Order: sequence, then C-alpha cells, then structure tokens
Amino acid sequence: MENPTAFTLTMRTDNVAVIALDVPGEKVNTLRAEFASQIREVIGRARENPQLAGIVLISGKPDSFIAGADIAMIAGCKTAGEAETLAREGQKVMAEIAALPVPVVAAIHGACLGGGLELALACNQRVCTLDDKTRLGLPEVQLGLLPGSGGTQRLPRLVGTSAALDLILSGKTLRARQALKMGLVDEAVPQSVLLDTAVNRVLQGRTLKKALPLRQRLLNAPAGRALLFAIADRQIRAKTRGNYPATGKILSVVRVGLQHGSGSGYEAEAKAFGQLAMTPESAALRSIFFATSEMKKEPGADAQPHEIGNVGVLGGGLMGGGIACVVASRGRLPVRIKDINGAGINHAMKYSWDRLTKQVNQRRISPAERQQQMALITGSTDFSGFSRRDVVLEAVFEALPLKQQMVAEVEAHCGPKTIFASNTSSIPIGDIAAGAQRPENIIGLHFFSPVDKMPLVEVIPHAGTGAETVATTVALAKKLGKTPIVVADRAGFYVNRILAPYINEALHCLLSGEPIEAIDNALVQFGFPVGPIQLLDEVGIDIGTHILPILTEAWGERFSAPTAVEAILNDDRKGRKNGRGFYLYDGRRLSRKKRADPDIYRLLNLTPRAHLSPENIAQRCVMMMLNEAARTLDEQVIRSPRDGDIGALFGVGFPPFLGGPFRYMDRLGAEEVVRTLERLTQVHGERFTPCERLREMALSQSKFCPDGKDLNSHADSAG
Repeated sequence: MENPTAFTLTMRTDNVAVIALDVPGEKVNTLRAEFASQIREVIGRARENPQLAGIVLISGKPDSFIAGADIAMIAGCKTAGEAETLAREGQKVMAEIAALPVPVVAAIHGACLGGGLELALACNQRVCTLDDKTRLGLPEVQLGLLPGSGGTQRLPRLVGTSAALDLILSGKTLRARQALKMGLVDEAVPQSVLLDTAVNRVLQGRTLKKALPLRQRLLNAPAGRALLFAIADRQIRAKTRGNYPATGKILSVVRVGLQHGSGSGYEAEAKAFGQLAMTPESAALRSIFFATSEMKKEPGADAQPHEIGNVGVLGGGLMGGGIACVVASRGRLPVRIKDINGAGINHAMKYSWDRLTKQVNQRRISPAERQQQMALITGSTDFSGFSRRDVVLEAVFEALPLKQQMVAEVEAHCGPKTIFASNTSSIPIGDIAAGAQRPENIIGLHFFSPVDKMPLVEVIPHAGTGAETVATTVALAKKLGKTPIVVADRAGFYVNRILAPYINEALHCLLSGEPIEAIDNALVQFGFPVGPIQLLDEVGIDIGTHILPILTEAWGERFSAPTAVEAILNDDRKGRKNGRGFYLYDGRRLSRKKRADPDIYRLLNLTPRAHLSPENIAQRCVMMMLNEAARTLDEQVIRSPRDGDIGALFGVGFPPFLGGPFRYMDRLGAEEVVRTLERLTQVHGERFTPCERLREMALSQSKFCPDGKDLNSHADSAG
C-alpha cells in the first residue's frame, strides 16, 4: 500500500493552482526525502492545465507552514556522502521550483523554518501573516549544520550578504514585520486574507527582483564583501572559540557562491552539509533537539494533570517578581502576588512593567498587549483572592520555619486541591511538607535566575507528593515555556549538586594564586557562556555559598568551600547585586574592561600569578562536575542521562556542542574519565576520587547512552 501523499492540489477557476502541504498524522509539517517525488508529481499535474496562471504553496496545518526538515533523516545517514546526497536532492527540488515558467508564491502562516524557508526562498514571491505564530528563520546552525537546500545561496541574493549572514550565523527567527523590513517577504497581511493575497500576486505575474538597499549593495561589492567577511570571521571566532565548526563552514560556503557563482556555491553547500552532519558537535546538538522534543511529550508522572486557571505567588522579591511576570506573559494566566508589605508588591509589579516595556520598545509586543498582560497581575498583603488559586508558587526567604509557615497559611486560606510549589534551592521538600495537613499537594519547583531567561526548572516531589501534583506541576512549567526535569528530593537536588564542586574547584585554583580572569577565560574557552567565578558573582556570593554547608553535611568534604572564602563574605561582597564581588563594577554593571577587583587578592593574602594552563584549569573544574553527575545518576537523583544532560545544559550552561555531561563522558570514554580523575586525585587530593559507577563502567567499557540511541529517535520537527 502506498503512503498517502502529503500534498493536495486544488485548481481554481482563475487557473491558479493551490498546493497544500499537510503531512498525515503529524502536528506540524516537516520535509522528508520521500516528498521530493510527491511534490514533483503534484506540480506536474498542475502544469497539465495549459492556462495555468501560477502556483500558491500553502500549509494545510492550522498554525505551521513548514517547521523544517525531519532531522531523523540526517541521523540515519552513516557517511558524509549520504548526507551530501540528501542535500543535493533538496537543492534539485528547490531548483526545479525556482525554474518554473509561472509565478510561484509561498503563503506562509506559522513556523517557516529551515527547509521550510528554503522552499519559500525558491518561490518567486513570499507572503506571510502578521500573526504572532508566524516565524521565519534558518536555525540549522543550532544543530551544528548549515542550510543544505540552497538557503546559503538564495538568501544573500535576496536580502544582501550582511543581513543573510546575520540570520544564518545566529539561527534567530524573525517576526512578520521584521521579515518584511528585511525584504525576506514581499507582503505581510492578516491571516484571513493570506490566500487571496497570494492568489492576487500570482495573477499579477512574475515580479522582477527588487534592488537591494544601498548599504547592502556596497557590502555585496568585492571591497565591501572582503571587509564584511573579515569582520564576520573575527566575530564568530571570538564568540565560538572554535568550538562550533558550522559557523566557519557557513562563511566559506556563502563566500564561494558570491565569488564564483551560485553553481559553485551549491556544490560547496552540499559538500559542507555532508561533512558537518558527521561531526561530533552536530551529533551532540541534535541529541539535545531530540531530548527536548521527547521531554515536551512526557507528563512527569502516571496521572492526568489538573486544569490550571490561576496562580498565586508568595513573595515579591527578585524571584517572586520574575515568576509572576513569566506566569502572566508566557503562561497568560491570572497571577496574584502576596507580600508582607506594599513595597514588595510594587517591586514585583515594576519588574513585570519594565520587562514588558522593553518588549514594547523592541516592537515585539504592542502597548495594548502590555496592558493586557499587566492586567493579569494583582497583589495584596493578605490572602484575599487566594481561595481559588490552583497553584501557589512560594518564593520567600530560604528559611525552613518561614516556608513551613507559608504551607500552613496556604492550607488555611486556599482550596483542598491547591498545590503548594516551593522555589527552594536547598531546603528538602520533605522538611517543608513535614507539618502539612495535605502533604500530597506539596512539591518543589526550582526556578533559576533570571527567571525570564533561564529555560530550566527542577520539579522536586518528596516521598508523599501525589502523582497528580507532579503531573500538574510539570504541565504548568511547560505552559510557562520552561523545560522541566523531575529530580529526587535530596540535598542540592541536581543542578546545584553538580555546580557546587565545579565552582569550588575554581576557588581552589584561585587560592593557588591563579588570576581570576585566567580561571574564567579557561572555562569560557572550554565552552561555558561565563566562567565559574563570574557566575558566582552573578548568582550572589552569599547565595552561592549558603548551600555548601548543607551539601557538605549530606555528601562529605568534597563540597566544603575553601576556608578563605569567609574573608570575602566578611567584606560584604555579594557579587553583582551589591556591586562588590570578585570583579569591579560600575553600580551593578561589570566594569567595561571586565577586570577582577585587586582587593580580592589582598583579602586572600595572594600575589596573583598565571601558572596553570587553561587546559589544566578547565579539566579540574569540569572533572569535578562530571564525577558528581555520575553519582547523581547512580543515586537516582535524576531519572536518566538525558535528564542530566538537559539539566546541565539549560541550568548551568554546560557547552551544548558537547551534548551534556553524560554524552561528553561517553565521548571521552569511562576509562579515560577514571584515568584523569585518578591522576588528579594523586596531585590535588581525595575530592577527585572517581565514583564507583564510573569505575564499573570503565571495567565493562560501557556507555551512558549506548549506540547514541537518542540520535536515532523520531522527531516531529526540525529547525
């Protein structure tokens, strides 16, 4: 039996052929290799009409044009040659569409990404809706790839080299008005008239290519182009530190096409696509995509989540204000803040107003949308308005008696099914629930700061948490745009448990006399977004060190902070929040030159001298994190290596091109990890002793992710 076709043809009375793409059984459209023959066949049928005026390509899905190519195709390629052939086939289909003698107009509503945008670029014209769901972009770089169906060649010719490089190298997506301004689309209209507008454009005939703006024309000229590529090369080297091979390939392929013609450009594009598909960096980045796709479908527990209609937040501080803002702006849920005084409520309200105003200034939302979202946020100094809250998110000071008091007050003022979710970073959830009347409703929901930017949350059930509570909390986290991982109720949970020894080791390097900047630069070179000491300044030195005694008591001396850190705390150094930390600040901003505060060395009785290699610093800090990650899996703090990888990637900024701690250990091999830890133990002490799980894996030569099975999972969509 033949597979049902994804394409349907409707021939209108005005001789415009409307071809709709609707992949059977999928929520969104993705391009697959078998569609090449289908689209050729349906275009062939349209061309049988001798009066054919032109073609409109549109989606049959309600809110998706084409979300990209199905990445499982790439995962299925065993060699660079196979992946290159895949790219060549895509290029060939797009070239056939571009060469049609009649106008072809892409009518875009919803996601138009990756291969979807490459298909639209092959059309004569593009029309999109003004709907907020409409996004256009080429995010392949985020998977360690480049656009392989002609995108690197068509986009620079359409919008100019500078604009094209910005889009392809960043992988960012554009809203309708941004795409219109760039010249990526020809018209942006309300969804109700999308098809009519596209048909009218077909009936007007093929359009000539618009002239590029003067700036883009100058940059496309040989002299401007040379300068542009030199600047772009310097910028991507500084940003990627050579860890992401796709960026260099993108620059090279775009340059080949501009200097030697599009034929050479397509050749270079297909070859580079094949090479990149086989890199470990792309494999790691694709594993992240598959992992997050899987996690979106998982309920967190074997139970149906309760419906969430409204939310309460306890505490109007930085975390409470951030949580309330995300609930209103991302979750679009009514949220009521309770604080002990009006100033706290005003602080939380201002937080949301400032964030939304920034979006207004960036033209991401309208002033009316800002008002609508602000209207969802209310506040009070008592529990009025809390009786019908489905979930109450607690974000008060980290003190067990206070949190237990909050539980008692919520149970007294809210409904019998109200979930109490504590945003604690260190206090066991079981202790918070100890005196509760309804312990099954109590759970941890640990956000990371800043709440509006950090994608991860830890969902922490205690022994008595009900399955419905877990499922409802996971559902809420997803509604807020977060990626939740369910972790065990043990000291430090997961993220802080692996982060603490990593930062501690950086402090050991500092106490040996290594300059602060050298330590941070070593880890940035390794691939982290910021170094461990700057991260401690960002988190807050007081908060970062507050959890260490709890971890030390639970897990031993490897979590004990170097005693010299006391001198820094005693000097009222909390980091960026009070403008006094390891670095110099202008107010609460890092000084422009990003210099360490020399007074730190005086406090620690040190004379700084660079004496460790960057590789040695990075190895020491990262090995502490890897060893602890393996322990958390062995102790079932996390449910799987996948969850551990996502937690580290989204919670501490572990380098994405390495795929996460567990995939990185698989790449190194357990034997090599154990060998390195044993060598570090001999030099630096018992804190580096490899855990039993790693020793066993070294003996059996086993892996955390055998056969790279995550890479061969099916994905609904791709970038």
